[in-house]
Amino acid sequence: MAAPSCPRHCLQIPLLVPLGMGRRERCLRAAACQTHRVDDSSAGRLTDLLARLWPGRSCEWRPLAGGITNRNFLVEVEGERYVLRMAGKDTHLLGIDRRAEAAAARMAAAVGVGPEVVAALEGEGCLVTRFIDGSPIPAERMREQPVIAAVATSLAAIHAGSPLPSRFDVHEVVARYARTASEFGVRLPEPYAWAAGTSERIRAARGTQPVVPCHNDLLNANFIDDGTRLWIVDWEYAGMGDPMFDLGNFSVKHDFGIDQDEALLTAYAGRARSFDVASIRLMRFMGAFFEAMWGVVQQGVSELDVDFAAYAADNFDRLRAIAADPRFEEWLERAAAGT
Repeated sequence: MAAPSCPRHCLQIPLLVPLGMGRRERCLRAAACQTHRVDDSSAGRLTDLLARLWPGRSCEWRPLAGGITNRNFLVEVEGERYVLRMAGKDTHLLGIDRRAEAAAARMAAAVGVGPEVVAALEGEGCLVTRFIDGSPIPAERMREQPVIAAVATSLAAIHAGSPLPSRFDVHEVVARYARTASEFGVRLPEPYAWAAGTSERIRAARGTQPVVPCHNDLLNANFIDDGTRLWIVDWEYAGMGDPMFDLGNFSVKHDFGIDQDEALLTAYAGRARSFDVASIRLMRFMGAFFEAMWGVVQQGVSELDVDFAAYAADNFDRLRAIAADPRFEEWLERAAAGT
């Protein structure tokens, strides 16, 4: 999906993460034009935070483009570089828990997948991590076997990490987004009722699943390659959840086919059982549904001039296409039977 052109000129500011294919791909580009500008209020808040974090030390900073719910800054303190993230307004309405995010970021750093957490001022919505001097990973490269294997290894490490103080159940999240959107006067799109019913069919077919630490937001922009290793950033939606959602969400964000899903499973678990492949294909639906409802709720809570309605519509089209696959009913049966 091509990103819309920005209505205003955007300065070329270094990116922490790429604006590639995946979650919020259109919105990231449009929002970049709006979030890189620093008003007096944000500058004052940042100055106060820097004084608290590095009292008496010289700090230089510049904004990092990209992101929608937060403001990101590259901070240099006496030769050391950090990323300082200031949370945006009302991000709790998206289900974001800053205490859980900080815990997840620390867990990811401990297992060697995420950057070191330097400081977390949860009451201020401020998180400071080491700056990763790396490059975006093109979406097409994410579909290559070596990168698939590297991602699978990283996800296995995350899923074996220490427990997190939050829960992420994608079936509950989409329903909560619908309630929040309605409370803010957003009319739910026509496909919502059908998609919610399909979500319940998937949940019933798969039954109760074990929960492990999950990232839950594996869009292309959250991967960085420093030349020797792959890093995963942005742990806002992390929580104890279904590992198959992480795998399926990653798959749908990168337009995987079944062959690539099987390669992902084989690298992740050592084998690709047919019912696990079926689960990933079903969780692709839930990944697109999550995206669609994220776009719906943002129509009510975001103050940015971004076409969230179009983004939601694109993802409803995507999940319709997933459900229209003639194998969809077979995947439900295989997931239910565990064979």
